[in-house]
Formats: sequence, C-alpha cells, structure tokens
Amino acid sequence: MVYTLSGIGLPSVPSVYKSSGSSFRGDRRNINLSLLLKKSSLPGTGCMGKLSTFKLSQYGKFFAGKSYDSETPSLTVAASEKVLVPGTQSDGSSSSVDQLETSEVLENPHVSHDVSALKTEAESKIENEELVESSGNDSDIKAKQDSVASVYKDGEVQRAESSVDAGSDEMYETTKRSMPPPGNGQRIYEIDPLLLGHCTHLDYRYGQYRRLRDEIDRYEGGLDAFSRGYEKLGFQRSATGITYREWAPGAKSAALIGDFNNWNPNADVMSRNEFGVWEIFLPNNADGSPAIPHGSRVKIHMDTPSGVKDSIPAWIKFSVQAPGEIPYNGIYYDPPVEEPMINTYANFRDDILPRIKRLGYNAVQIMAIQEHSYYASFGYHVTNFFAPSSRCGTPEDLKSLIDKAHELGLLVLMDIVHSHASNNVLDGLNMFDGTDGHYFHSGSRGYHWMWDSRLFNYGSWEVLRFLLSNARWWLEEYKFDGFRFDGVTSMMYTHHGLQVAFTGNYNEYFGFATDIDAVVYLMLVNDMIHGLYPEAVTIGEDVSGMPTFCIPVQDGGVGFDYRLHMAIADKWIELLKKRDEDWRVGEIVNTLTNRRWLEKCISYAESHDQALVGDKTIAFWLMDKDMYEFMALDRPSTPRIDRGIALHKMIRLITMGLGGEGYLNFMGNEFGHPEWIDFPRGVQQLPNGKIIPGNNFSYDKCRRRFDLGDADYLRYRGMQEFDQAMQHLEEAYGFMTSEHQYISRKNEGDRVVVFERGDLIFVFNFHWSNSYFDYRVGCAKPGKYKIVLDSDVLLFGGFGRVHHTAEFFTNEGWYDNRPRSFMVYAPSRTAVVYALSEDEPQPGPESDPESQWEGLMG
Repeated sequence: MVYTLSGIGLPSVPSVYKSSGSSFRGDRRNINLSLLLKKSSLPGTGCMGKLSTFKLSQYGKFFAGKSYDSETPSLTVAASEKVLVPGTQSDGSSSSVDQLETSEVLENPHVSHDVSALKTEAESKIENEELVESSGNDSDIKAKQDSVASVYKDGEVQRAESSVDAGSDEMYETTKRSMPPPGNGQRIYEIDPLLLGHCTHLDYRYGQYRRLRDEIDRYEGGLDAFSRGYEKLGFQRSATGITYREWAPGAKSAALIGDFNNWNPNADVMSRNEFGVWEIFLPNNADGSPAIPHGSRVKIHMDTPSGVKDSIPAWIKFSVQAPGEIPYNGIYYDPPVEEPMINTYANFRDDILPRIKRLGYNAVQIMAIQEHSYYASFGYHVTNFFAPSSRCGTPEDLKSLIDKAHELGLLVLMDIVHSHASNNVLDGLNMFDGTDGHYFHSGSRGYHWMWDSRLFNYGSWEVLRFLLSNARWWLEEYKFDGFRFDGVTSMMYTHHGLQVAFTGNYNEYFGFATDIDAVVYLMLVNDMIHGLYPEAVTIGEDVSGMPTFCIPVQDGGVGFDYRLHMAIADKWIELLKKRDEDWRVGEIVNTLTNRRWLEKCISYAESHDQALVGDKTIAFWLMDKDMYEFMALDRPSTPRIDRGIALHKMIRLITMGLGGEGYLNFMGNEFGHPEWIDFPRGVQQLPNGKIIPGNNFSYDKCRRRFDLGDADYLRYRGMQEFDQAMQHLEEAYGFMTSEHQYISRKNEGDRVVVFERGDLIFVFNFHWSNSYFDYRVGCAKPGKYKIVLDSDVLLFGGFGRVHHTAEFFTNEGWYDNRPRSFMVYAPSRTAVVYALSEDEPQPGPESDPESQWEGLMG
C-alpha cells in the first residue's frame, strides 16, 4: 500500500500520531477564529497556497503546499489598536518549568585518524566512557524499535503500535521517547567502497558528530533534552506566573516590553547569567490572571553594541503584521482553555484534503509555514522560526488542518527552512543582540549574496539548541509527520552550490568547500528526529548529489530518508523549450535513474518554483495560450492541445515510474494548471528607502483553479482522471516500493522506452507521428499479460486507439536481454502499462467510486 502526499507519493507511511476519527484533540485548545484564507470568487477554487504532491515508496502519496491569504482578513483589528489575536486571559494552569542550565562549550578537539582501522578518536573515546543518559543495550533498543517504531525496510513502513485507554478522550498518546546510541559510522564504506579514498574527511566528520553527541549527552542530558529548548527559553507559563528567557550575550541590558506594561523599558528589567541568558519572572496578577494577557504584543528592549533596539523574541510562538505596517509584532500566545470553538482553515481542510485523498495521494507537504514578513519570499525568508504564518490563521487553525489530514490517513510534512534566515533587523533574528555574529556567521560568510539573507553558524552551541529545538517543536506541538529540509545544498558547502557544476567527483564533496559544521548539524537533527520519532520522514533538498546523504547516521551517513531529485524537474524544463522531435529518450532515462544505490529519492516533474510569479507550468510550456480557448470538449481541439495533453501524461507517468522511490506532484499539476501563482501584495517602502513593487493587491493569480479539473466539459478533467489512475495503479501494484527495476529498451530511432518496475511493464512511445503495430517488448515472467493503464483512453483525453480486450501471450527466447517477449500496439505519444493477467489486485480502499478508469482498464 502506498500513501500519497499532496504533492508527494510515498510508500505506505503511518502517521506519527493516531486519530480516533474526531478533529478535537484532547491536548489542544480550539479557538474560533476565521482564516486568512478564503475561496476565490471562482467556483471550486482554493486559496491555500503553494502545494505540491509527493508519492513516496512507503504508505502514501501527497501534495506539498503553501498557504495563501484570503481576500478578507479574518482576524479583526480595531482601528485604534494593533492587537491582532482576540481572546481572553488564560487560567494559568500550566506546569512549572525547570531552571535553565547552560554549560560551557568545549573547544573542538583535534581528531586523529587511523585510516587502516577506520576508527575515529571520538569513537574510541565514547566506547571507553559512560554517557550521561543511556537508552539501554543494543538488544533492548532493537527490541523496542521492532515492536514500537515504524521500521523502514524494503520500501515498507510498519505502523507504530501503542495503546490508548478505551475511555480516554486523548487521541494522540504521549510516547516515552529515548535516543538510541550512535553507531560507529563505518558501514558507508561497505555500501560504497569508493568512499575509502575520503575516509579522513568522513571519519573527521563523523568524529565531530560523535564529539557533539558526547558533549550534548554530558552537559545537556542528551539530544532529547537539548532539543527541548522551547521548554526553557522564550515564554514559559507556570501556575504562579510567566518566565521569559532569551540568549543575547552581546546585549548590555535587556527589558521585556509590550502592551502589558505600556512599552515601558524601565518596568520589567531582565537579569543576565554568566552564559548570556537574560531572564525575568512576572508573577500572576492578584486575581490569578497572567501578567501578560493572551494576544498582547511583546518585544525585548536591549542596549546593544550597535545601539538600542527592540526585537521580537527569538523563540516567539506567534507573530503578526498589522495592516499598513512593515515590521511584524511578536504576540504572547496563550489562548484560554475554557471556550473551545470551531476550528478554521475550513477551505483547505474541507475542500482540498478530501481531494488529495480521493486522487490517491497519501501525504501533504505544506510550505511557507514558518512566519516570514516578506510576502514575496514565499516563505523562505523566515523571521520567526517557532511561529506559524499568521496569514492563514492562528496556531489552532493549523492544528485543525493537521488533525483532519490525520483522520483521512494523510501524512503532513512541513517545509522547514534551516538553511538561512531573513536579514530583517526589526522582526527577525538578524542583529538580535546588536552583534553581527549572534545566530549567524559574522562578516561575508554570514550573508547569502544571492538570497539576500543571513546564514546560521552551525558551530555555535546555542544555535544548535535553537534549530534542534525548532524541529522538535513542530513535531511535538503541531504533530507534523516529518520535514522537507529546504536549501540543504546551500548549507553543506561554503560556496552554497552557486555557480558550481557538480560532476560526481568525490573530491567535490569531501574537501575544504564542505561546511563540516553544517553537515554535522544535519546529522544531529536527523539523529534526533529518527531517534525520538522513528516514524517521521525527512527529505533533503540537495542538488549536489552528496554521497551518504540518505544513509542512516549510525552507519556514517547524513541521515535523510529521501533526497529530492531536483535534476528531473530541471531536465523537463530544458526539454520543454525544444521540440519533442529533438528530445533524446536516453537522456530522459539517464536523468530519471541517476541516483545512488541504497539512497531513496523523491521524483517530481513540476517544481513549485515553476509555478511562481512570471514562470510557466509544464502545461503552459506545452500548450501556451491555446489553453484559454481550446480546452472545451464541445469545440475542436488543436494540434498543440493534443500534443500537450499527451506529453503531459507521459511526463508524469515516466517520472513516477523511473524517477525514484517517491513521487511529488505540485498542486495543480495533476490536471495541468495553466497559470502561475502570485499573492496579493502592495508596494512597500523599507526603512532604508528601498521600494518593493506589489501587484495592487490583486487576487487574480492567488488561487488554484480546481474547478477546471472537476469540469466534465473541459479537457483538464481527463488529465486529472489520469493522475488519479496513476496513483491507484501504484497502490494496487506497489511498483515504486519494488527493488526490481530494469530498462530493456531506449531506442532513439523509434523514440521508445520499455522498462520493468516491480511486476509491471511500461511501454512509452515518444514518437510524434509513428505508431507501431506488433512491436516486440521483452519481459521476465511467462504468461498472459493485460493492460492496466493506458494514457490514450478517451476518459483521459486520448484517442482510444488501444483495445483493452486484447490478450498478450509471451514467447520464449531472449529479446532485449530478457528471456521472453510479447507483441503490443504502441500508438504515437502514448504510454501503456502491462501486468500478468493472473495478478489481479483488488481495488484499494481509496478508489473513487465515480472514477471509470478501472472498468476501462479491465
């Protein structure tokens, strides 16, 4: 069984969290606030934002998405006030918080290497010392993992078992989590012997990881405790009051200011400890209410080396932008418990999630979740790392969306940005304590010249705490099922992958251009995520092809589950700029299959970047302006439309069939969305005088035209039906989870590609005019074959040239290096998939009863 992500196709992956079928979660507070999302005036449209669909080789497939604004703000703002979060004061029922303990960071010891033994000094050191917190011996850990954790093996993920009392209202059980010990990091040499030539670099890298693991265990109580920084830093509520802590060693003085104390910098002065952590405790009011009401604006006022400044707390959980203002406001977010109301995100929750499920995807990746003040960055210039974007509603709204997705059996992945940060000083982390090198590298190393953003110092102890805790926060508080890590290539190299053509030479990966601190952070965060949440999924956006990227940390790898196969979408754009007569099928196949052994990839045909302002979707590259006039079924088509629909289906299917162990579909590509995405934006003038152009707050492109795919009188409907058929074919046969993949033919003259994936045989004829009768294709298994998917079906916008009642019997004898073969009819610009007739998979539970493709294929 395969889950489909809204945008990604994954093998069946159980959610980290259980659902009992209700959207109310016992440990969540439900507040009735309307969404900053709304439907467009067009029927059937949704304004959730940028969504992609993934399909991974485990339980599912999914859409990856960005959130959109609504035309009408849902958070009411009084004309004379800037408080954007309604609500009453909390009852102050939180538990107390332990005192913050910070330890000095040891200097990096030089790691010596015995290359012949392939053993690091750090490894020997840890073997001979007792760690602070042990999770038990290896047999205990393995037993626990086998019985409790989701185990990734052979393309399958088994659901974690846990029990919930029958009478309990809790749907998401609190799990006791513990970190397994690190491995020795040597298995990478068994997987890829070529890495032995770079063992000095790799052993040093692993030694640095082991050193940090050791020091974190010694001085912080382990990765479990270290990644819970959000429980000590920032605002912490207890039964007696509110404690606020902030790491700002560069500040000379600090005070907490906000609506609650009339922004008086002398009212609540903070004290500093020896490690640069500022702290203040605000006792409850006489009536027991909190000193800071829910929804209040708050900032930290600091005297810094670069002057006096007011900053949004680094660990803020919610921040909003008041109408007419550029800077964001940090919001003290502690909603009352006593008045649960209906949750929001109604559009995406009620309209889009069921659509994702019906299409056969099993997961949704949501982009632009972390708050970002610059709207045109589409979520990549993060200002507030612990706060969900207020453009789409409140934290409760986001939790409601995730709850509903879990009820539908969909995983929810978050696009997390730890590769860089906004360079905003007013509402971001830049110059937070008045110094250039606080969270970031100082000088030019701390600035990304192309992205105009700041770069984290991954060698800083408190930066590690901040980022590890940030990843942990989204898993714990919002119940995300994993992450897609953005911009990983930029993180791993000091050149950020810019103007560098990676050829695959190992010297490009293991040299001075590699940022060891950044790679070790990625090892630590994957180690923490998979150690404490074995069911979670991590995907890394890497274009460089870093070896060991998707090998477990314990074996010496970086630890991601999947690499995002970015080269595929780039290749399609390159080809779409040419006539398909000039395509080379060998070039297509080589791009799709160019991935490392034992390292899983997510493939996708259309990138979200293609669908942003001013660019073209695949459908528009293929059909251009004809899409506006010739997509109605009651009028003649054009050669451009016929070509575009045929190739659009073939591009998606061959990408899914050959491109990796998971499949991503950007929202809208499933039915050939014609246009790009843009968000309503006004002209903004920054404090430095720079003008940022807007679009006059236009909502013209702030939507996905789902009505196009649903309209039975338009050709978009056939493209959507084909996408659903692809997903259900994968669910029925599990070809992406199969280890068997064999390409038997890539004939440049015929423009034909034939390959086996699992038990299926795929036949693609990319020729623009030639159709082939009695075309022989090789196969491995004997018997009678049948058609299980045909892109030329009338329902899919094809011409119905293939007869599905035909039977295809194998002949003995080698052909295309296969022991048997059979004859087929291969029409031009058509893809047909065959399976043995005795393999009769039953329709999956996700099958849409209204879909006609099963009958047509039968």
